[in-house]
Amino acid sequence: MENFEYRNPTKLIFGEGQVDKLSAELEALGAKKVMLVYGGGSIKRNGVYDDVTRELKAAGIEYVECDGVEPNPRLTTAERGVKIAREAGVDALLALGGGSVIDCTKLIAAAIPYEGDTWDIVVRKHIPTEVVPFGTVLTLAATGSEMNSGSVITNWETQEKYGWGSPLTYPTFSILDPNYTVTVPKDQTIYGIVDMMTHCLEQYFHPANAPVQERMTEGVLKAVIEAAPKLVSDLENVELRGTILFAGTMALNGVLQMGARGDWASHNIEHAVSAVHDIPHAGGLAILYPHWMRHVLDESNAHRFATLGENVFNLERQDDLMKMANDTIDALSAFWTSLGAPTHLANYDIDASTVEPIVKAAMSRGDFGNFKSLGEQDVRDIVTASL
Repeated sequence: MENFEYRNPTKLIFGEGQVDKLSAELEALGAKKVMLVYGGGSIKRNGVYDDVTRELKAAGIEYVECDGVEPNPRLTTAERGVKIAREAGVDALLALGGGSVIDCTKLIAAAIPYEGDTWDIVVRKHIPTEVVPFGTVLTLAATGSEMNSGSVITNWETQEKYGWGSPLTYPTFSILDPNYTVTVPKDQTIYGIVDMMTHCLEQYFHPANAPVQERMTEGVLKAVIEAAPKLVSDLENVELRGTILFAGTMALNGVLQMGARGDWASHNIEHAVSAVHDIPHAGGLAILYPHWMRHVLDESNAHRFATLGENVFNLERQDDLMKMANDTIDALSAFWTSLGAPTHLANYDIDASTVEPIVKAAMSRGDFGNFKSLGEQDVRDIVTASL
């Protein structure tokens, strides 16, 4: 196990009706005027907007709004949010939505006090020394951004998409009410399930000796695998929504990677794909991840794949670990396919003509991958196999 330090300052407020805690949390921040950050119109259809604004009005807290955050949040949207927040003189932000909205809010929070180019923060030319405090009301189980410090932002003009983060960009609080996720459509529900599973898997494949973390990761994966098919068939089931909601948070709040740094190569490749094509992040992951698994599998690491198959997919242990490893990959692919996840990049009308721009985008920071390092040809092979 690697040396580590762990701290997560986000206050998690989980359960039905917990939005009534919102005004108290904002008052604890000393907030007098907040900016609501959200995407399309879903929060006005599922009751979140009305519930939140009612709380704000009752507490005498003023608010302004920044709407229109994209599924792959763009730099230009964050810059617009910074402008609105500065002009209004807000002292706190409130993200209403899923991971994309929260990711965008994190950049806005870090950029408001910074006088330079907002993109500097994403590419680490500027390390934030202060941020505007923010909280979240989550409406989509997927990314775990509600309880971590990470953010992913797309610069569409340059076709770059990068993850970044700061110890200062943890949400101060996050309110998770499963009822707010009941209206999430089937395709987005499936994408969320794939996303949180890949977060677990990216952390599971690491070179460290960390059996405790691996068993915890397997537990989260098993809970998702048990609940996901039932939820996809019963989208209004609040109990199942709650299970998936909490799983998404636990998958990426830092608990599973204490002492074991994961790989994240597939996320890097998918960021490159969606920087060029603007496809759903988890849709790309569902396609790419099994191909990454097959590409990096060899005799030296087959035992990790086999253990995943035995402990998570209930495969019978075999002496031939390479065969069992491939059976595990087949089981994962079959599970995602059974939910309705995409299987080929062609499902998004992506063909060989853009493989090279994708490879270039993926390799912009050099070789990557912690379980097994990938170079340019590795990325080209994985993307080509995924077509």
